[in-house]
Amino acid sequence: MYRIGENKIAKGFNVTDIYQEFCFLYGELSEACEAYRKKKDDLGEELADVALYLIGLSELLGINLEEEIMNKMEKNEKRKYETINGVLTKVKE
Repeated sequence: MYRIGENKIAKGFNVTDIYQEFCFLYGELSEACEAYRKKKDDLGEELADVALYLIGLSELLGINLEEEIMNKMEKNEKRKYETINGVLTKVKE
């Protein structure tokens, strides 16, 4: 486990209930959205919370998030999109 996971353990936070971590991540994303909507000064901090929960969740699941992001970006860059009937549509994987 890395720094985020180690901090969770040191503070006695959840490190076993993955569903709960997804719920917390959802809550943090909601808080960031609300900060944006209300033009609050803490939007950056809320986005940082989202990133920390996401990275922490990937640590708990043993997923190399950096590697997954790089693979996903490569996949996305190869996709082709066209506007069809006014809707941006993926036409090639």
